Amino acid sequence: MAAFHMGECIRKTKEGRPLSTDEIRQLVKGITAETPIPDYQLAAWLMAVCFSGLSDRETADLTMAMRDSGQTLHWELDGPVADKHSTGGVGDKTTLILAPIVASCGVYMPKMSGRGLGHTGGTIDKLESIPGFSTALEPDAFLRQVREIRCAVAMQTGDLAPADKKLYALRDVTETVDSIPLICASIMSKKLATGADHILLDVKVGSGAFMKNDADAAELARLMLAAAKADGRDCTCVLTDMDRPLGMCIGNALEVREAIEVLRGDAESELGVFCIRLAAELLRMAGKGTPAQCLAMAENAVKSGNAMKFFAKMIEKQGGDASVTEHPEKLLLSRCSRTLKAPAAGWIRSMHSEEIGRASVLLGAGKMTKTDSIDFGAGIRLHAKYGDEVRTGDPMMTLYAASESQLDEAEAKLQSAVEIAEEHPEERPLIRKTYSTGD
Repeated sequence: MAAFHMGECIRKTKEGRPLSTDEIRQLVKGITAETPIPDYQLAAWLMAVCFSGLSDRETADLTMAMRDSGQTLHWELDGPVADKHSTGGVGDKTTLILAPIVASCGVYMPKMSGRGLGHTGGTIDKLESIPGFSTALEPDAFLRQVREIRCAVAMQTGDLAPADKKLYALRDVTETVDSIPLICASIMSKKLATGADHILLDVKVGSGAFMKNDADAAELARLMLAAAKADGRDCTCVLTDMDRPLGMCIGNALEVREAIEVLRGDAESELGVFCIRLAAELLRMAGKGTPAQCLAMAENAVKSGNAMKFFAKMIEKQGGDASVTEHPEKLLLSRCSRTLKAPAAGWIRSMHSEEIGRASVLLGAGKMTKTDSIDFGAGIRLHAKYGDEVRTGDPMMTLYAASESQLDEAEAKLQSAVEIAEEHPEERPLIRKTYSTGD
């Protein structure tokens, strides 16, 4: 085996020369070694990847090496095991709704999730806004909870793809989040290590996503489906619109409140319809029936209140205050608020989701540096969305933060985030395209 030199790896990637399979494996091994590769060298390599890319073979090698950098889970359960992942969006609280629906319909749903990344929120941050909720489950506790109530959402443990955990944090603060090979390796290393039979991938595309256009989103879907297929997993990938935030809330406690509204029976909202469609697709993949039967099953799980019962069970099992499902006002919002109003009459033609997401970070709902703390009560509640008609002076959005200065910063960021036009814009579906390993 040739001697490993991180500097040489940085140089080769910067120059567009491929790393060997062995070099990639040694690089990944060095991330979690007793004397690890320094952050400054890893950051330099990540930036080189952003500029020069990786080949399909390098991407596959990186994915599998990161998968094998720690523990891999193997399930011995009496039913199908499913998983879902989103590539990150503004206002995306889908997991909080989808996991209880799927679990209530008889499918096991073990979910390892991450924190916020860049301008996008993280499922772990949202759940930790619930008083007492613990996302730091040890592997045995995670497995036990899944066996007992069929669902658990936990932070990625140090034993599961630990190399990704280190790179994930570095990417967040070095502006290297949007590299397609790095996104693929990060997502699929965790998904494959988690051991689910059926994997649903939600690839966001648009102004608020890391994939800004359909071509890049389709490329990411291709790479992820190839990784799933190579590992023998059933996988579906949906490309979904992120030219507008998902739902009406951005921020941790705000988004949990909105998820509770859907699980209480709000199946007709844009967010409710979207989550039910994704849940139905996972149920179909798990062999629960025809597409129509699975859609009816998912809708009934919400309308009957059964999905909400599973969400409450999950909160209770993970140490949280399950009474928030009946009293969402216990999810406290930040003390300072300000409502921004429509400057003109017309229809909302565009919402720059990334700017809205970055404004929520300025309010305190996300991190700008690794050491920042999150204000769970900070965020944005929208009063109107793409395609809605507004009159001059109508409320557009309400901002929540701990201080007036944060409100000032966010308001300045939001000045050009919403465009109002004189004519009604064309309808745009949330789900743009669907791909599958069976195609």
